[in-house]
Amino acid sequence: MEYKALELAKALHAAPGMASVAVAGAGTRAVGWLLGVAGASRTILDVQIPYASRAMTGYLGSEPAQFVSADTAKSLARAAYFRAVNLRDGREPVVGLGCSATIATDRPKRGEHRCHVATHQSAGGAVFSLTLDKGLRSRDGEDALVSALTMNALAESFGLDSQDRIPLGLSANERVERQSAVFADALDALAAGHVGSVLADPDETQTADARVEGSVILAGSFNPLHAGHEKLARAASETLGGLPIVYELSITNVDKPQLGVAEVRRRLTQFAGRAPILATRATTFYEKAKLTPGCAFAIGYDTLERLIAPRYYNGGEPGMLSALLDMRNAGCRIAAGGRATPAGFKTLRDADIPPPLADMFAEIPETAFREDVSSSGIRGAGGF
Repeated sequence: MEYKALELAKALHAAPGMASVAVAGAGTRAVGWLLGVAGASRTILDVQIPYASRAMTGYLGSEPAQFVSADTAKSLARAAYFRAVNLRDGREPVVGLGCSATIATDRPKRGEHRCHVATHQSAGGAVFSLTLDKGLRSRDGEDALVSALTMNALAESFGLDSQDRIPLGLSANERVERQSAVFADALDALAAGHVGSVLADPDETQTADARVEGSVILAGSFNPLHAGHEKLARAASETLGGLPIVYELSITNVDKPQLGVAEVRRRLTQFAGRAPILATRATTFYEKAKLTPGCAFAIGYDTLERLIAPRYYNGGEPGMLSALLDMRNAGCRIAAGGRATPAGFKTLRDADIPPPLADMFAEIPETAFREDVSSSGIRGAGGF
């Protein structure tokens, strides 16, 4: 097994893609195999072993219903995937792998010895479950089996041939049960909550969970996209020194049903040949900032008033301050345009910005942006 495992590790390092790995309870020998041959830095972004229950809870962000289960393995793989997304350079395809297991120890166990290994990538994922023949192997032998299954799961997610897999040497009482989910494309994966965002480039290429830091983002429903959107985005970009522009469309809304995939596709087609657009499930700017750290947001005056209004936050003013401080700590800024009112043209200077957050905001001058058109007005006139 050892020789075959090291050969598989070499094949993984030669294949395109990178991985973040989290194993708990067993599977640590797989880590040794992956790191024990040259080329590991081309493949392995991160390895975590959240062994203690508090470590597992910290890694996942909440305590799992069961520490050893298929659902926990899938949660570990999902968390590992998003770690990989944040650690990778560019748009390299990434895989998150999670292993949740309980095997022989120095005291008798009443329950089964079992493991669950899951993979998570933008196109889908799989979970492999195995109940071990209790008493057949030593702890070291059980860990070797779980580690081999872990390596094979990673090999499948990397698209390697089945001939590269490690023979598991299962007994007559043992069987690996496999479940999988595959999405037609990145937008279907987003609608299912499998990925956090989808970036559609002007050439209509789609990339799940692409990093867009250093951009100015204009969020909207874009029903339809109109000149006012584009003018505000350009003015914000110029105000902030010429940052590249990305638009953002959330498919979820706190007051309305989730947009169907067909409707999302329809709205995205407006940006073909014009600008990149990010489709997300983020309904608030706080959620958007977590997806796009290091970005600036272009907003109009109406949105600015809502952004700093305590009534829109759980916890009132402390909740508002906490959310905006988290946005600033994520490296996000706000470029705010003005609005014509009966009392005159309102700008950032007329807004009640909390003093601790003043340096987070930049005013878009009236000379750079003033536009009174709205999407609802265009729809009422028979547009898009």
